[in-house]
Amino acid sequence: MLFFLGGLTVFATIFLSFDSLTTMVRYNVEGDVLVRFYAYYLPSILYQMIPVACLIATVFTLSSLNKTQELVALFSVGMSLARVSFPILVMVSLVGGFNFWLGDRIIPKFNQKKNYVFYVEIRKRPGLYSTVKTNKIWYRSENVLFNIKTLNAERATAQGLSLYYFDADWNLIQLIAAKTVHMSGSTWELLDGTVTLFAKESSFPLTKGFARKVIEMNEEVADLQSAANSSDTMSLNSLNKFIGKNQEAGLDTVRYEVDFHSKLSFPFAALVMSLMGLPFSVTRQRSGGTFLNVSLCIGLAFLYWTLYSSTITLGRHGALPPVVAAWSSNLLMTAAAVVLFLRLKK
Repeated sequence: MLFFLGGLTVFATIFLSFDSLTTMVRYNVEGDVLVRFYAYYLPSILYQMIPVACLIATVFTLSSLNKTQELVALFSVGMSLARVSFPILVMVSLVGGFNFWLGDRIIPKFNQKKNYVFYVEIRKRPGLYSTVKTNKIWYRSENVLFNIKTLNAERATAQGLSLYYFDADWNLIQLIAAKTVHMSGSTWELLDGTVTLFAKESSFPLTKGFARKVIEMNEEVADLQSAANSSDTMSLNSLNKFIGKNQEAGLDTVRYEVDFHSKLSFPFAALVMSLMGLPFSVTRQRSGGTFLNVSLCIGLAFLYWTLYSSTITLGRHGALPPVVAAWSSNLLMTAAAVVLFLRLKK
């Protein structure tokens, strides 16, 4: 337990230090605002660092037993490595269960507050905050209000766009609706839509359809990208309902499906990383001691994160099915751990 708490504290502190310095450099942030932002951000940081802390606890615990020859004594009375490590893996599984609860029940609420502080108080862009806390994206750009049902920021596309143009007195003068939008910076290509004009001299609005229309917007897609993903502010149940609702409307939900399955798979990372560390913890004692153990933990964590991030990215781009994208890293790393485990003499 001490190894777990120590590892969690060290890695969370390192992450907080580097991230807070980056935030202070990029934005002119007051001290109290920065403290509140990271207070709301802390549960997410712990959520990400818990698997690494479990890996550290497993490696250091078994390595300590190995150095003091206690493992040899246990093996001599007929206990296998699986039997010795079973209590550790049970504790890791309980921690993984806690991590699931943390990600599903606590983090979405804290992320809503974190996003408010970031967009309203740090970036001074309150309009972007509304895109985080609602299912549909509403945003104002000068005298234009636009609504997007679904935004795929990686592909720079959107579905279900409505643009409301107002004059200086905020009277509605034009409405543009499009089924699909391709975004290239501030240039937006609208496909399969209509233009409706609200002229003062006419009693009825004039509507005309179009197959393709190009418009210029002041807002870059990167701004919307940073705020459009609402998965981190929704529980599994809410996200599942959100996906179902959008699928019924015929909208693209691949990104949200990947996020849904990743919320299920990530809590298992603690157990997977611990299994990865087992074969390396009981091999013959090597020079390096604590430094070698820390290096081993960092290397295994980096390997897992690289594979996990790669598969999630491929899934969000449609290259892998959502279930495969979310679970393949756990399955592959577990298989590798089992192979290494079976190759041990004990």
